[in-house]
Amino acid sequence: MKEKKEHIFDVKLFKRLFQYIRPYKVVFLGLVLLVVLLAIVSAATPKITEYAIDNSIATKVEKDFMFYVILMLGVLFLQTVFQLLFIYYASWLGQNLVMDVRVKLFDHLLKFKMKYYDNSSVGVLITRAVTDMERIADIFGQGLFMIIRDLLTMAVVFSFMLYSNIRLSLIVFIMLPVLIYATRVFQKYMKKAFEEVRTEVSNLNSFVQERLTGMKILQLFTREAIEYKKFKAINERHKRGWLKTVWYNSIFFPIADLASSVTIGLVAWYGGLNVVLEGKVTQGVLVAFIMYIPMLFRPLRQIADKFNTLQMGMVAANRVFKVLDTTSQIDDNGTYVAEHFRGHIRFNNVRFSYVENEEVLKGVSFQVNAGETIAIVGATGAGKSTIINLLNRFYEINDGYITIDNINIKEVTLASLRTQIAVVLQDVFLFADTILNNITLNHPEITEAEVIEAAKAIGVHEFISSLPGGYHYNVKERGAMLSSGQRQLISFLRAYVTNPSILILDEATSSVDSYSEQLIQNATDKITKGRTSIIIAHRLATVKKADKILVMESGKLVEQGTHKELLKKKDGYYKNLYEVQFLQKEEVV
Repeated sequence: MKEKKEHIFDVKLFKRLFQYIRPYKVVFLGLVLLVVLLAIVSAATPKITEYAIDNSIATKVEKDFMFYVILMLGVLFLQTVFQLLFIYYASWLGQNLVMDVRVKLFDHLLKFKMKYYDNSSVGVLITRAVTDMERIADIFGQGLFMIIRDLLTMAVVFSFMLYSNIRLSLIVFIMLPVLIYATRVFQKYMKKAFEEVRTEVSNLNSFVQERLTGMKILQLFTREAIEYKKFKAINERHKRGWLKTVWYNSIFFPIADLASSVTIGLVAWYGGLNVVLEGKVTQGVLVAFIMYIPMLFRPLRQIADKFNTLQMGMVAANRVFKVLDTTSQIDDNGTYVAEHFRGHIRFNNVRFSYVENEEVLKGVSFQVNAGETIAIVGATGAGKSTIINLLNRFYEINDGYITIDNINIKEVTLASLRTQIAVVLQDVFLFADTILNNITLNHPEITEAEVIEAAKAIGVHEFISSLPGGYHYNVKERGAMLSSGQRQLISFLRAYVTNPSILILDEATSSVDSYSEQLIQNATDKITKGRTSIIIAHRLATVKKADKILVMESGKLVEQGTHKELLKKKDGYYKNLYEVQFLQKEEVV
């Protein structure tokens, strides 16, 4: 039973949508009034025509004819004005409601854990935030109020028809059950079709977004033909989904038109015979009924069509609310607002896993004294970057605790914690914006003068000034207009201008040229001085300068100490790593 109800209308979901109408209550009530007025003036036109024919045209009395003409013009004028206001404000309400939902959705997405994004398709989330939102707007702009208007128009027309002639009304009503049944069947199949379409739209968006982002990889490995075939297959499924809706429409609407035409024919036949032979039906009533029938049957067609729009909106709303109902936020229950950290960091028996029962960190314990520079080394997958992620609370640990200045990081507000920690990642992300905005990230308290001063301090001012527009040069999407070394320098400057208490360099020099590396090394010396710094690096120069080196293997901390101390350990992990990897790099250089 529940499934059948959901095919027709999801009341619970609709009530939830209505919560977003409260700020626009006046407009909503105004639209309800307009709906009532439109139903009355629309149904009034055939009635005026009936009176004009019976009282003036049939009787050839010119006296009242102009009155009916002026009355008809007045009604048509009101209908036009009401229609204009109705269409505008229905769409206005839909767009404002969607704006509120979209803003709430984006705010919700901003607070999700990284784990959510690890397991979610960006293309699908874009569909939820953009395409699905437009479908929700259609609920009010083209769905709900249109349906109410048509239902009220039908109710008024019913009343006028019954009042005018019961026998002719019965002829019309005989055909209605056929059309109503066809409408119900149509709605049921269209809902399934639209759910399929929405799924395929999400798949299509996700596929295109990923392939456009990774276009360089596709072309480097000559995967164009294979990806083209995949896209054709996805597009074919999308097309089939839409063709189902076209097929159902092509069946239903001819049936609706046929029912309307047959009804008009029956009314004209029966009413015409009565006018000619018995005189029980007046010419005005017959003409009015011929005008009433499309007004009665067309709304049924439109209701079915608008119900499709309503259902598409409901399917979209259900998908959006599923994201809004997802609880994947890091608990921000901390009360301590960190204005500045001294930088004493401690990991105590920290255990963590991205996937359940597959631990990445297996009881890691270490501490970093305030102002120290430590390097973390180890093979890929050893857990180096995970330590950084946990320090920033991008993920929640399974066991143990992490403190900064002897304060558990869970007791620190997320905003203040992350403000005091600057991270330079190996994979630099730049927005399609100016260099200045990519450095400040639109922080209102960081001025252009401060950015220029910082750039001069670390030796990148000359490189930025050489670009067209200097600090106002647009780097395009993901910084495509810059080399990887230049992007890394911008990322380093981004961290530098925030004057962090703790600096983290996650393999920040692993993919840059020697000139850029030298600039970063010089800047590293300046920014790490007197500041707690954690460096994940494959470069020997950085590792040698560290006050302490943490050696990771398979999620465990296997060694720690200075460069010289670790080299003294016979058959030590670091010593082997140094001889196999670092020493070879040093010889090559």
